[in-house]
Amino acid sequence: MGFAEDVRLLPQRTMRTVLMSLSRRRSLARIAIRSPLTRPVVARFVAGETLAEALPAVSALQRAGLHSTVDVLGESVTSAADASAAVDRYLATLAALHGRGLDANVSVKLTHMGLDIGPDLCRDNVLRIVQAVRDVDGFMRIDMEDHARTDATLEIWRAAHEAYSGVGVVIQAALRRSSKDVDSIIASGGRVRLCKGAYDEPASVAYRTRRAVDANYARLMERLLLADVQPAIATHDPRLISRAIAIAEGNGIDRDRFEFQMLYGVRRDLQRALIDRGYAVRIYVPYGREWYPYFMRRLAERPANVAFMIRAIVKEEGRRMRGH
Repeated sequence: MGFAEDVRLLPQRTMRTVLMSLSRRRSLARIAIRSPLTRPVVARFVAGETLAEALPAVSALQRAGLHSTVDVLGESVTSAADASAAVDRYLATLAALHGRGLDANVSVKLTHMGLDIGPDLCRDNVLRIVQAVRDVDGFMRIDMEDHARTDATLEIWRAAHEAYSGVGVVIQAALRRSSKDVDSIIASGGRVRLCKGAYDEPASVAYRTRRAVDANYARLMERLLLADVQPAIATHDPRLISRAIAIAEGNGIDRDRFEFQMLYGVRRDLQRALIDRGYAVRIYVPYGREWYPYFMRRLAERPANVAFMIRAIVKEEGRRMRGH
């Protein structure tokens, strides 16, 4: 039995921890990005490495009746120049989306904007994008990263939301603090994308079982729906989707007062079924060369393709070591 098969047989929690650890390995990122063997799997989750490659994917979604939010991939930048370059890519993306009549809707990670360098730098970069979003009457969502950055993320979101109401934020149901955060955001009139959470967090701050996370997700989802703050229900879980629909129907909540969100390339059948029933569905469309950390988190959530991915990386590394 090979290494890839050994990894595939690991318990789910152990596999998730391993994959999250691998997502931070820059050496593996370089190998994976160079390898043509990984492309077929990566292409399922990432719309391309360039804006020119991503735009046709967004257009295709629109033709299919789906909305989109575009993520220019990248995170944890270590220089102000890299953060500024990331802002420029977002500005170009917004201009291209607006110019083609596509959803001028983007999602931004704050470590991509320089949060780890300094909160002031990050806030200034975010506000540059906010101005561009406002100019095209678009929408921007600030993604949530690991729990250590939650307070800083919410603080910068508040500054951005004060500058332009069309700025939302993500809340992770896995975090124990999220109930209070949701109440605070509702009171501010903010718009939440509710997700389960893609980070491997310690038990001191997060629920560690699927049942506990799902239960908290359901509680927060109901609160957001009843608050009438245009929530985005971000899940591929049919049970939670059915629960959201039941809450909406039971309380007379119109279908234009919330939306479902799903990841690019995941559960296309479910996306289509919801569209056919008249619900709004928005697809999170990532693009960029810095796809490796994002992709590894997707594998941690859905490990069906882990064995293939590891075989590809190991094979490429073997070739490199042999000097080929």
